[in-house]
Amino acid sequence: MLTSAANPRVKALVRLRKRSSRDDRGVTLVEGYDEVALALQGGGRPVELFRAPELAGADPLEVAARVSAVPGATVTEVSRGVLEKISYRESPDGWLAVMETPGCPLAELDPGPQPLILVCESIEKPGNLGAMLRTAEAAGVSAVISAAAVTDFGNPNVVRASKGTVFTVPVAGDSSPAVLRWLRSRHASVVVTTPAGTRSPAEVDLTGPTAVVIGSESSGVTSLWHKEADATVRIPMYGHVNSLNAAAAAAVLLYEANRQRH
Repeated sequence: MLTSAANPRVKALVRLRKRSSRDDRGVTLVEGYDEVALALQGGGRPVELFRAPELAGADPLEVAARVSAVPGATVTEVSRGVLEKISYRESPDGWLAVMETPGCPLAELDPGPQPLILVCESIEKPGNLGAMLRTAEAAGVSAVISAAAVTDFGNPNVVRASKGTVFTVPVAGDSSPAVLRWLRSRHASVVVTTPAGTRSPAEVDLTGPTAVVIGSESSGVTSLWHKEADATVRIPMYGHVNSLNAAAAAAVLLYEANRQRH
């Protein structure tokens, strides 16, 4: 059992909270039993699994055994103190994994012939990006693309907010111009959400190959997307605010697309 918080392995895990360390190793942290199980189910590749027996409950899905079966992956028991040191949650449940960072190069992304794609441009808050991934997975979205990324898919708080679905939804990222070119090469209609939109979501045909574009929390989508949009939509507001949270706006558009398609 690993019991010392001064152990070099523990210090290396703490460093993974920084993006530079995650990028250097090509890995991220996945914390929580349900999140680790879903990441494995979605094809995530584990590197290490840490389990604190004092905190961890039963393992009905045999997560530890599945990690042990992966060539090169290790399973280590740790003390409660060590788990709390490496955890980024306030109340850890005793499970934390190091997994290869999710995603692939944009050129390798294959969304299928009739895709519904969510494009997130410059989303700043990890919680919002994670919530958008969770909604996208629930809505059966073909892919989620980060354009001009501010927050990376490997951010532990993105993984946490997504409940591990960042590993089950195909994800990729690139610059906004590169993402737009990629969408055009696949004949996807570009639907931009903005308070200045000219139509409501229900008035736009979302049944064909479609990319729903959601902009940053502070300033929305950039001028490139406004200029190149095939349609701009505005979610009706009946109160005093003029827009929804980015994750909530994505949910409205994705489920409207599903309503039309099904």
